[in-house]
Amino acid sequence: MKITDLLIKETMIMDLQAQTKDAAIDELIASLYKHNRISDPVLFKEKILKREAEASTGIGGGIAMPHAKTNVVNEATVVFAKSSKGVEFDSIDGEPATIFFMIAVPEGAGNMHLRTLATLSKLLIDSEFIDQLMNTRTPDEVTALFDAKQAEGDEEAQSRSKEAGHSEGREKTHPVAQETSSETAESEALVVAVTACPTGIAHTYMAEDALIKMAKEMGVTIRVETNGSEGAKNVLTPDEIRRASGVIVAADKNVEMARFDGKPVLIRPVSDGIRKPKELIQKALQGDAPIYHGGNKAAEEPEREEKKSVGSKIYKDLMNGISHMLPFVVGGGILIAISFLFEQVGGPDHPLYKLLMTIGGDGAFHFLIPILAGFIAMSIGDRPALMPGMVGGLMAVNSNAGFLGGLAAGFMAGYIVIGLRKLFAGLPKSLEGLKPILLYPVFGLLIAGSIMYFIFDPVFSSINTWLVSGLNNLGTANAVLLGLVLGGMMAIDMGGPFNKAAYTFAIGVFASSGNTNGLMMAAVMAGGMVPPLAIALASTFFKNKFTEDERKSGLTNYVLGLSFITEGAIPFAAADPLRVLTSCILGSAVAGGLTQLWKINIPAPHGGIFVAALANHALLFLLAVAIGSVISALVLGIWKKPMADRA
Repeated sequence: MKITDLLIKETMIMDLQAQTKDAAIDELIASLYKHNRISDPVLFKEKILKREAEASTGIGGGIAMPHAKTNVVNEATVVFAKSSKGVEFDSIDGEPATIFFMIAVPEGAGNMHLRTLATLSKLLIDSEFIDQLMNTRTPDEVTALFDAKQAEGDEEAQSRSKEAGHSEGREKTHPVAQETSSETAESEALVVAVTACPTGIAHTYMAEDALIKMAKEMGVTIRVETNGSEGAKNVLTPDEIRRASGVIVAADKNVEMARFDGKPVLIRPVSDGIRKPKELIQKALQGDAPIYHGGNKAAEEPEREEKKSVGSKIYKDLMNGISHMLPFVVGGGILIAISFLFEQVGGPDHPLYKLLMTIGGDGAFHFLIPILAGFIAMSIGDRPALMPGMVGGLMAVNSNAGFLGGLAAGFMAGYIVIGLRKLFAGLPKSLEGLKPILLYPVFGLLIAGSIMYFIFDPVFSSINTWLVSGLNNLGTANAVLLGLVLGGMMAIDMGGPFNKAAYTFAIGVFASSGNTNGLMMAAVMAGGMVPPLAIALASTFFKNKFTEDERKSGLTNYVLGLSFITEGAIPFAAADPLRVLTSCILGSAVAGGLTQLWKINIPAPHGGIFVAALANHALLFLLAVAIGSVISALVLGIWKKPMADRA
């Protein structure tokens, strides 16, 4: 497949009018939608913005490559655009972007698409080629330029293959990156690298090509492994890693690190692989990097961790635990909820009630707190911390220390392992192999278990008992107040820390009560359903306040809202945060408060309208959601300016 198969002429924008980053993204997305390359511009923009939040796709040198891989893409497409004035795009070099490539890839796209995108990414390293693109005046000129450039590249690749004498099984090799035979290999300086970006579409391959080209200029032998959308390619061999002077990991996502144990490892963002290849290669050649030890989290991200605040680090560790716990919550919780239906029909001896409760309650839900604690610990102390964290979580379950005890166990176990690493750092090198298989497991488990047994279990058991008892005995006024707070928190950041804090609290109460007290679940579920439903209603009944694309996306939010997927409202909140967030928080708080006023209990942690029938007052729950949604929709619809009045 040629690059121009993805560079559709009709979608090209030869004179981009946008003056801001957000406007440029909107203009590019509009071209995709106009020519039926995507089915939902709002959801596609949500994906684009999510990628931008991880790291700007303004790669410097006047180029921006916003990209997303999602099922709303009808056909893989690259939108080319150029701006004569330039757009501030948060580029890594601080310069405006003048050339844009918006890459849209469907879920499950074939490998050929991804290889073509990789080829495109590599071409953009050539500054002369970028200058030629800026001088184009028509889509035909752009297409011709890319055809000529790709043909030139194909000829070079064929020439290299003949010179290098490619072996049958290697997927791709570079003259400076090829295998060398025994004697030469042992004496020749070698650098190995891994490149990876969150979507694995563009930056991964641009960093690869930049490193290879710079290594060739420097006369350095290099091997580069890419962790792209197709998975790992050109995987580094144990022998190459052993012989390497140093390792470069230019990545914005996790890559397999254990294989680099004992090697100098330089860990940088993938953008540094694109813009600073010479610096990285020089440092790797000189071994000027921290020595990596398997599971050493501190060595793994030395530069990035310094930039993180304590709060963001705690949030990251907590989210690692919650994200791994959620499948158990959703799967087990819904089976538990369905089991209650059979209990009402045939009592506690009904066989389907016993089956579903055994799978969901005794099975999946029994793992909630151990999984939470284990993966919090692993986020802090890496793999050696997983086992003591999980055991600490299990001890919290067995002692009734509950959710709070599990949280404490996870953080405690993670930092114990970090402490053990420092304690054992002075051991002879001959004992290195004993650390992960003997010292960390035994001492980590002993210390974490002892602290849980003597301190955390008694303390958090008392706190948990007091908390559950207090919630069960809340007066109506206090219950409504708590419902208002929890419901409102679900809309503050729609999936962010406040949203997750409220949801986690409700899950903790639900699990600690024996999976029966779903009062708090009713509040957070109602609060989480309101924002997308409010957006849908407002865009339906206040049409003059929304663009055509927003109205079409509003229809999608009916489904997202009913399914308890709060994130559907994020693109609207990003475009108009004051009005959207304020109105949504108001309606969500009202909905959460009403669930507590009417004492609605939903024995399921997820599902929205699909589990509403399991509530003790199903119609009242739906009414609470409807009232909150209407309030938010009215406030937003009245407050928002008509399209005609906007600047």
